[in-house]
Amino acid sequence: MILVAGGTGTLGRSLIPRLLARGESVRVLTRGVPTQGHALSAGVDTVIGDVRDREAVDRAMTGVRTVVSAIQGFGGPGAGGVRAIDGQGNANLIAAAEAAGVDQFVLLSIGQASPDHPSELFRVKAETERRLQASSLAWTIVRPTAYQETWLELVGRPLVETGRTRIFGRGRNPINFVSVEDVAGIVDLALSDLSLRGSTIEVAGPEDLTFEAFVATVREVTQAAGTVGHVPLPMMRLLATALRPVKPILASRIATAVVMDTRDMTADATHRARRFPSVPVTPLATVVARRLPVARGALADRPA
Repeated sequence: MILVAGGTGTLGRSLIPRLLARGESVRVLTRGVPTQGHALSAGVDTVIGDVRDREAVDRAMTGVRTVVSAIQGFGGPGAGGVRAIDGQGNANLIAAAEAAGVDQFVLLSIGQASPDHPSELFRVKAETERRLQASSLAWTIVRPTAYQETWLELVGRPLVETGRTRIFGRGRNPINFVSVEDVAGIVDLALSDLSLRGSTIEVAGPEDLTFEAFVATVREVTQAAGTVGHVPLPMMRLLATALRPVKPILASRIATAVVMDTRDMTADATHRARRFPSVPVTPLATVVARRLPVARGALADRPA
């Protein structure tokens, strides 16, 4: 049995069909009944519980030989915050996996995770990596860059469907974006290839794009028009500080957006392409074509 914690999230929804296709038994630990758009494939065992609840985590661990932790407390409905989910939640999963005699633990971390990173998310991911490495478990750490699919929903889909979108910051800082399908492919390999145990795998995408270039790709593929607004960087810095006492999760998101707009967020996919030649290195334009519709009215403007 493979337990996927965070199985209703972006990575889980790409990984689980792969596992089922090769005959694996899959269980998902989730906070609530999956909703439309997050529904699980038929045949997936579901345990309702919160990773912050050690009793629920122990219950989900029964009969499990492999754990994939793709949890995150940064966004989505009922987000619990980075410290609570990425930190304590993963600590509960690691401890419960040790107690249950689990064979393997695969952690979804993040590219550039480090103890001194300016973003709390990246610092907490680094703490969790160290906790897992110090455990008795056989482990693999997967460090993806920013998911193309996540940012398509936040930035691309509003432009296509409403004619308006918003970029946080200047939008001129290059960022590496990777397709979650590529990441799922590498996680799938990590679950079956014993040589990848004890490895930290950096998973970058083929392009370093500014958010302005990201939106330009969406426009080119979908023929979306519309307007693009910006949240000024000084306002973001002010909000990240002012909101911290009253809305700490939102403040943390804004602070991370500041980092993404000011820090070197580039990465090189050539090494992982050589190491994992069977896993595609998917460009953003391909993912846009898969996930977003052609803009309303664009088809009528095309020549016959």
